[in-house]
Amino acid sequence: MTVTLSVIKADIGGYVGHSSMHPALVEKAQEMLEKAKGRKLLIDYRVMACGDDLQLIMTHSRGEENSEVHKLAFDIFMAGTEEAKRLKLYGAGQDLLSEAFSGNVKGMGPGVAEMEIQERPSEPIIIFMADKTSAGAWNLPLYKMFADPFNTAGLVIAESLHRGFAFEIHDVRTHRKITLNAPDEIYDMLMFLGAPSRHAVKKVFSRASGEIAAVSSTERLTEVAGRYVGKDDPVMIVRCQGNFPAVGEVLEPFAHPFIVEGWMRGSHHGPLMTTSFKDANPSRFDGPPRVIAAGFQLANGTLVGPRDMFDDPAFDQARDEANTLASMLRRHGPFEPHRLPLDEMEYTTMAGIMKKLGTRWEPL
Repeated sequence: MTVTLSVIKADIGGYVGHSSMHPALVEKAQEMLEKAKGRKLLIDYRVMACGDDLQLIMTHSRGEENSEVHKLAFDIFMAGTEEAKRLKLYGAGQDLLSEAFSGNVKGMGPGVAEMEIQERPSEPIIIFMADKTSAGAWNLPLYKMFADPFNTAGLVIAESLHRGFAFEIHDVRTHRKITLNAPDEIYDMLMFLGAPSRHAVKKVFSRASGEIAAVSSTERLTEVAGRYVGKDDPVMIVRCQGNFPAVGEVLEPFAHPFIVEGWMRGSHHGPLMTTSFKDANPSRFDGPPRVIAAGFQLANGTLVGPRDMFDDPAFDQARDEANTLASMLRRHGPFEPHRLPLDEMEYTTMAGIMKKLGTRWEPL
């Protein structure tokens, strides 16, 4: 069976501040998605939240970038924005950069990750959702899942993985893409993956079968809007088992917190903290950045789940380390490396400060 899995998210109003999602917005989304399922637009759906981001998880048979499915998501975000305004939630409609739908939501603010697949006899999938960070945050875990044998033993010992994977990498500033192969080109690939503020992995493919293995949202709000309107808060879909890494190999990169950009006003570096669904409500300095993992089995397009994959004491040490790193970085205040470098803050007050003080800079 051919199934399309679409994950579309947006920040349309925070409760309280930027920390969480109000239940009324979740209920509105569920109501509208249930009607869409009733008229056979969708096979199944789930509504979730990570921090102040509303996450729409949908299965259907209409392919990627389908205008009807994207219009449904857009209408839900617009309706949710009106509810957010009624409740005076913070940043109502923040991620919606246009009120006129134009075929799909790409370039309109929401983040999108979609894949069309031929459903296997057993189809385990994990959907990762992050808050208070940027699209490039998935570069390191995707590299570890699909290219690092110290993380994924299957790359060495499983015939189905041994040929490696192909990475489609996007340059979000010049709007170009390149596909590089692992393990052949990992040194070239790491040059770009190590610069997540500019480059982000969009898709990963099995080189043995050509099947899509993972897809992420690479939309960067500041590049679309031309000003800072909020962090990208990316989503990612990863297929597991068989020709792909095992569930445990897909989760393993998050057993150690790594540093990402985002946090307060999107202008700081901080540790990406793995949390359960219920703890994905960042409030310390609007952070630290959070990531949750929703596990599903697909059954003829039906979403069996979610299972809260990080609700496991095995990740307690990662959470403790994230808190320690957060405290260490916070002590730096407005100094780098806690604050982003100036060239990454072009959409904040820096431009105004440079304009105001520009004539006072003198040659050495």
